[in-house]
Amino acid sequence: MSETGEQQTNNWPDQLVRYRTFLVVATHGVLFAIALLVAFLVAYNFRLFLPVGEGHETWFSDLFLPLLAIAVPVKLFVFHWMGQYSGSWRYVSIRDIYSVIWASLAGTFVFLISYFLLDMGSVWLVGEALIDRHTIRLFQSAVFLTDWAGTVAFVAAGRILIRFYYEDIQPQRSTNLTRVLIIGAGDSGEAVLRELLRMRRERYECVGVLDDDVRQLHGRIHGVSVCGRTKDIRRICEELEVQEVFIAVPHPTPKSIRALVECCEGLGVLFRTVPAVTDVLSGRVQVSRIRDIGITDLLGRAPVELDVDVIGAQLQGRRVLVTGAGGSIGSEMCRQIAEFSPAHLILVERAENPLFEIERELRQKYPALEVVVLVADVGDRLRMERLLRDEKPSIVFHAAAHKHVPMMEGNPGEAIKNNVGGTAVVANLAVEMGVEKMVMISTDKAVNPTSVMGCSKRVAEMYVQTLSAPGRTQFVTVRFGNVLGSSGSVVPIFKRQIAEGAPITVTHPDMERYFMTITEAAQLVLQAGAMGRGGEIYVLHMGDPVKIVDLARDMITLSGLRPGVDIDIIFTGIRPGEKLFEELSFVGEDIGDTAHPKIGIWKHRPGDADAIRAGVTRLTELADSATISELRTELAQLVPEYQSPESTEKPSLPAKPSPINAAHPK
Repeated sequence: MSETGEQQTNNWPDQLVRYRTFLVVATHGVLFAIALLVAFLVAYNFRLFLPVGEGHETWFSDLFLPLLAIAVPVKLFVFHWMGQYSGSWRYVSIRDIYSVIWASLAGTFVFLISYFLLDMGSVWLVGEALIDRHTIRLFQSAVFLTDWAGTVAFVAAGRILIRFYYEDIQPQRSTNLTRVLIIGAGDSGEAVLRELLRMRRERYECVGVLDDDVRQLHGRIHGVSVCGRTKDIRRICEELEVQEVFIAVPHPTPKSIRALVECCEGLGVLFRTVPAVTDVLSGRVQVSRIRDIGITDLLGRAPVELDVDVIGAQLQGRRVLVTGAGGSIGSEMCRQIAEFSPAHLILVERAENPLFEIERELRQKYPALEVVVLVADVGDRLRMERLLRDEKPSIVFHAAAHKHVPMMEGNPGEAIKNNVGGTAVVANLAVEMGVEKMVMISTDKAVNPTSVMGCSKRVAEMYVQTLSAPGRTQFVTVRFGNVLGSSGSVVPIFKRQIAEGAPITVTHPDMERYFMTITEAAQLVLQAGAMGRGGEIYVLHMGDPVKIVDLARDMITLSGLRPGVDIDIIFTGIRPGEKLFEELSFVGEDIGDTAHPKIGIWKHRPGDADAIRAGVTRLTELADSATISELRTELAQLVPEYQSPESTEKPSLPAKPSPINAAHPK
């Protein structure tokens, strides 16, 4: 065969595409003719040459053929007018069938009008066929209804057959399909299953559906059995050799997702979830957009409800400055603040690379926002003084800090200079420059601290409280625990270890931590900052603590691996400065309620302002000259609860974290 001929043969699908409209119209014309023919056959008892006139006229030659010349063009025009030739038959849906019904009804109605026009005349000429008044009155009116039903049936059947061909008849079935189990037999589950069935030759094979609704049990959806309840997931995954589980439940809670994941621990099953319920209900779910279940789905909580009016009143049209703007919390603070349209957003950060990244992101997402980028160290008073004088911020969010506990144990002077000295510089300048409000971000490690980092943050809390006075700058402190996914935190470390196939390192089997998402933390900081009037320490309700070893097992399971088989977990021992568990308030002191259900206020003992200021001055003066032991001793002088290695009498730790979550249950 010549190259040209071979090329023409190989491109026959392109030829079909080129003549698609002609083929679609021609197919509809044939289907309309068949529908009308069937209508006449039904009306005249399937007697093809039954006489209908005074002579030898038959309905086929004297009624059907002339009216066919009218019915087909009329319906072709109506279907074109109603856009019936542009849809893809391969993806026909119930909505498409509805449109066929309406188009058929409109076509039949116009056909009916044509009939009455014929009936009003004495003789009509259609082609070469004459229809006289007597003959046309022998026309069976039931033809109209039957013709409409036939048009719907044949056109819909034609489209459904095309879809059936692509989904069930077309060859090239893959032999290496991923076996999928769907959780949820409702609308979301049905939509996902329908999409899986359409694409199954490419990747997936659905082997079953689970649902806790007893009315759904032992039923079938698109031929797939609802084979059990969610409590049976482990047994069914083993019996059906499931490789992936798709969670198609509207608004699944982290607790319910975690229960499913823990049930399947050790099976090597991957978990995925539908990206958005609205996408499912609209029928536009794409299997390629179904995302993996992440650790945030297990540990996250319900979305934060913000009082946007209060926050907007504080931020909109104002000049807002964020220190530590390149860090995990600082950068998220910038994103959240940008949503409220401040007049200027001033980013202060001493590390240029993360500052560059957040600046680029903000300028791209908020082109109308005035972003000011300043490289500065918060401990540099001269630089910060010039900066605040030039920019004149109304509100300062202070997120700059050293946060790595074991590292700061070996570098206490740096923790003091940054966490204490830097905070003191920013706070003092805020008062001098007439800043309206400063919101300081603190940590649960400041409660009964056992680390230099935690103790330095507690000293910073105490210091800013001494500056808060009526008619001056309002100082508000917000305290919370670990943030999921922040740089240097446990989650990205575990992810990297799993990706490398290395054992996951956990310090102690009983170690617990509170977790919240970066977005939730930043939003609650904004809310607490807007609520504060000066001198408060707000505590974010962190939910229940999570054992780090359980977190490690969950992350291994979510990766489709088996804890202790594919990835080992090894215990390395508690590092310097670490606790087995964190606390959010001191023993004997309480957390009061606020207007927001996720924010409490710490009812603390007032400190001696003069002693605190003198102690901070001495600490910062000794930061570069004193030994590690001497600096820890100085910290203990300011924070009696600090349990340093040099302490001779350490106050005993409570058996469990203090009662914020008991007083404020989830």
